[in-house]
Amino acid sequence: MEFAGDSHGTDTNPDFDNTPQQGSFSYTSPSPAVDRALRLIQSDDADGKLQAAREIRRLTKTSHRCRRQLSQAVKPLVSMLRADYPGFHEPALLALLNLAVKDEKNKISIVEAGALEPVISFLKSQDINLQEYATASLLTLSASGANKPIISSSGAIPPLVEILGRGRPQAKADAVMALSNLSTHPDNPQIILETKPIPSIVSLLKTCKKSSKTAEKCSALIESLVGFDEGRSALASEEGGVLAVVEVLENGSLQSREHAVGALLTMCQSDRCKYREPILREGVIPGLLELTVQGTPKSQSKAQMLLQLLRDSPYARSELQADTLENIVCNIISQIDGDDQSGKAKKMLAEMVQVSMEQSLRHLQRRALVCTPTDLPIASCTSEVPSK
Repeated sequence: MEFAGDSHGTDTNPDFDNTPQQGSFSYTSPSPAVDRALRLIQSDDADGKLQAAREIRRLTKTSHRCRRQLSQAVKPLVSMLRADYPGFHEPALLALLNLAVKDEKNKISIVEAGALEPVISFLKSQDINLQEYATASLLTLSASGANKPIISSSGAIPPLVEILGRGRPQAKADAVMALSNLSTHPDNPQIILETKPIPSIVSLLKTCKKSSKTAEKCSALIESLVGFDEGRSALASEEGGVLAVVEVLENGSLQSREHAVGALLTMCQSDRCKYREPILREGVIPGLLELTVQGTPKSQSKAQMLLQLLRDSPYARSELQADTLENIVCNIISQIDGDDQSGKAKKMLAEMVQVSMEQSLRHLQRRALVCTPTDLPIASCTSEVPSK
């Protein structure tokens, strides 16, 4: 299954297709197996259709070429989703899911063929497997920018939030990734907020591994939602909500930490008086100090900005006089009650200064060397489900 919009470590998944993307290979005639599957799926024979759906699923599991060659199967497979015969639903859904993996054209064709209505209805099915496959399908389909507004306007968001709250672990992970994909469309965060998803997102974030792809997508979704007052208030009022974000800031992947610091910065920038104390209370300072040295460039900048906002009087000095990190931190820790956190922050600051000096020295040494850059492959991390 493919993880739409963005996925569970698809680069190392043995079921993922590593063949060139569409347009990058020369066309070859369909194999006899592809021809036979197309004939059967377009026939009127129910047993033949079932056999074809299973064969299409198998052929498209690892081959992008087969996904292109079997694109004509999309409409008959969608018809199977709509059929009154329940035995059609799971095989057709799994075949469509594999057809959509890493194939933008098929993603769009599946939606245009009318798949969303039955797929969304399957989210409410008593058949847990069908419910999970439907969630994974929406995750994959929502990877397409063209599909995002159509999926949200089709009513997929409320049942996805339901799955996020009560589904099985894999379904919850797929649901939050699908919602994260959908949240990148400007009209969708407000629609998502109307379903009151923050408690379910925080609950999943508390229980998942902070360095996981699930935590990354939870953090990305939270960062989108706290851009609105309802999202900020919901996160701050949810028990352990701010703490869960701080824990990702400390222990998440580089991308997760960037989302986490971005969410906290947005909150503090929107209303410093309201959110400064709740953020400080969760012991955010050590994690922010580490980010100023070891985060991504965006994380470093955001961490510095948040540290300035967390100090007692962020506007006390002239804007022309830049605050040093040491001055900012000393000001903050002087306001924190408790020797334990203050001592930890001071120790962290000393360590960060040492790390910064060492990194600067290594950077100067590297610049002094004459080397030839090596072309390295860039790993793609799409939020889609690995093929089934």
